[in-house]
Amino acid sequence: MKSILIKNGRIIDPSQNLDVQGNLLIEDAKIKGLCEATTTADEVIDATGLIVSPGLIDLHVSLCEPGFEEDETIESGTAAALAGGVTSLGCLPNTSPVVDDRSSAEFILLQAERAANCHVFPLGAATKNNEGKELAEIGQLVAGQAVGFTDADHPIENAEIMRCALEYTRMFDRPILNRPQVPDLTDKGQMHEGFHSTVLGLKGIPAAAEEIMVNRDIALAELTQGRIHLMCISTQNSVAQIRRAKQAGIQVTADVTPHHLTLTDQMLETYDPNYKVLPPLRSQEHIDALIEGLKDGTIDVICSDHTPHASEKKTDEILGADFGIIGLETLLPVCIQSLIIPGHLSWSELISKLTCGPAKILGLSKGTLADGADADVTLINPEIKYQLEPAHLKSSSQNTPFLGQELQGRAEIVIVSGEVRYRAEN
Repeated sequence: MKSILIKNGRIIDPSQNLDVQGNLLIEDAKIKGLCEATTTADEVIDATGLIVSPGLIDLHVSLCEPGFEEDETIESGTAAALAGGVTSLGCLPNTSPVVDDRSSAEFILLQAERAANCHVFPLGAATKNNEGKELAEIGQLVAGQAVGFTDADHPIENAEIMRCALEYTRMFDRPILNRPQVPDLTDKGQMHEGFHSTVLGLKGIPAAAEEIMVNRDIALAELTQGRIHLMCISTQNSVAQIRRAKQAGIQVTADVTPHHLTLTDQMLETYDPNYKVLPPLRSQEHIDALIEGLKDGTIDVICSDHTPHASEKKTDEILGADFGIIGLETLLPVCIQSLIIPGHLSWSELISKLTCGPAKILGLSKGTLADGADADVTLINPEIKYQLEPAHLKSSSQNTPFLGQELQGRAEIVIVSGEVRYRAEN
């Protein structure tokens, strides 16, 4: 395999507390470390003006295959991941059939290998068919290389099932990823419950729907000594509860999406279904708390929660439209807009939330540029500005409110396993 010299870049690797201007050498699909600009290599990439980062890792992504190929396929979804700078991702089991046995997990791996884009790590279902009634074949899924367990967008409602799941997965040192929502409080809700839901006449989803289950999951993690990861945190009180739990030594981690850091419930005034997500977009005080949670380490990861839908599922009136937006290709620019430009996070802090943070939760030997590490590298252009158009998207779906908007920053070159697999078009 050929060698690659990346020269004159700003090399940022939070796993090593590294932020230097320099040159990076790749040989035989491994990182060979910093080197001189005169080092010889088969290919030389001039990274002047670019940030050289470990390949980004997206903790949980919907790739929809098998069963919902009209929304996305593993091939199109991983192509979108590369365009967003993502070299590794956790694949949610919200497929048909659900990834609740070894063969289903191995199918995901096989399709990802055929696509030959980014690394895909299966997330196994925590319960059979994601129904929350009976544990899935956890041991067999681990044998099928599942790196964590989740019922995807179905909260694990039964507390006893959640307790058993935490106890069982603890034996394999795997996390449970749960979307904390009380179904009885989210039923038929369309947006955040507050002033704007009242004005718009839409049924609201109260912040308490999330906070009640956050509290329950933390209590069960403390009881079982299991590892709980709370997906898509969106409220002020959730951040406060997680902060207290971490201070008490409970094994709890959490992620937040870029759209929950920059969009508010007021944007539903247009009745645009592309603003309809779950958990719903909240009001500004919740956004402020989420940003504080990122700054002080309460929230470990930023995750796209990429949820593609075919156009017919989002062109209905808002009451009938599905929840969710695509996020792989807007992950970097929206983080830049909401966190870097306002000065909330440094580049090193942001990259940590997108690399070594998710790698630690999923137990991956990724997210670092240390000598001998896998050569997964993302070169970021932090200054480029462009208007996001449908033709730019590699995803099969286009359900994003950021279409037509000016964005700043993108992945310029993406290297996976020592091979250049993506170059941005001019």
